[in-house]
Amino acid sequence: MLWNKLLGERGAFHDELRLIEDADTLAFGGVGIAGALLPATKAYFAIEEGLRGHAAELRPKLEALLDKATPAGRVYAAELLTHVDAEAGRAAWRRLAGQHGDVKTFSGCIMSSTTVGRYAEERLRD
Repeated sequence: MLWNKLLGERGAFHDELRLIEDADTLAFGGVGIAGALLPATKAYFAIEEGLRGHAAELRPKLEALLDKATPAGRVYAAELLTHVDAEAGRAAWRRLAGQHGDVKTFSGCIMSSTTVGRYAEERLRD
């Protein structure tokens, strides 16, 4: 279940972090005509909420995803780090700014693509 917050060997949010790590599409809302949330989007929202009580545990795991996740997963991780701490987010975006991995994005029914670096550069301008 996506809301797996049990602490143990795997740690808090293990399943959600795995979905972020393996994400193939970046979407922060519903996609398609039905407006369905992708599994990685649900995981993003669960982790975002969980940061309130688990930020210290989640921050190093999110930072690790900046190196090992798919391109979409790296963007999700950087965005979540922005919620942990503004400077942590800026550091994550700077780290991703030179990367060329392709990211498929969805905004409602509109599919598009960019690169990790372009996305990061836009976030740094915000």
